[in-house]
Amino acid sequence: MVWSRLRRRRTAPRLPLPGPCWHRRHTLRTERLLLYTPETTLDLAAAAAAASDPEAQRWLGWGDRVVADADVREGILRLLPGDTETLRRSRFLRNLLAQPYEPHSDEEELLVGVRLDDGRYAGCTMLHLGTGEIGGWLAPEARGQGLGTELFRAAAVLGHAHLGLRTVRAGHEPANTASGRALAKAGFVAADGPPRHTLPDGREIDARWLQRTTTAPLTRCPGAAPLPA
Repeated sequence: MVWSRLRRRRTAPRLPLPGPCWHRRHTLRTERLLLYTPETTLDLAAAAAAASDPEAQRWLGWGDRVVADADVREGILRLLPGDTETLRRSRFLRNLLAQPYEPHSDEEELLVGVRLDDGRYAGCTMLHLGTGEIGGWLAPEARGQGLGTELFRAAAVLGHAHLGLRTVRAGHEPANTASGRALAKAGFVAADGPPRHTLPDGREIDARWLQRTTTAPLTRCPGAAPLPA
């Protein structure tokens, strides 16, 4: 599926404009989000910063793979992805902007989300090609506004219409009711799965699983990563 470039808007003049889908590069648009394969390591840093606060890490459990300094992560999330004037004032940010992002794994696709109203980073979603499992998170300023539903719906579209997956799955801790509601509103229904899950930091948690299956004809973008045999 090819998605047209998003035109610049007066309300968000510095939104990035990724091109149509090509080799390992995907672009989606929801009602309030633009989601695209990261273009630079700044996009990647913003995706990490969006999930590095204690509230998010309660559910994600990344351990030491977070942006630990609160001032740094809040500063990154205040940036506009295409605001080169501001970015050039900092050597650190210039370096992040200058380094193009290259997908590091054939098994995972990553999309960073930007708000259409103000052009700021909103969160991230990812999909594992081997298992069809999706994950995602929102930046603190983007939570509690229904954007999680759009994020998970976009992840499902990525799987069905961009990567050719009939079914995509997601797991969450039962106590994480916000994720459960967002997944349900995005069309996911209860599914079988392991009752326990181990997070990257070693914590073992209860797990609840959902899935979304499409009956529409499957499509794959030109240059999409090959599906595991």
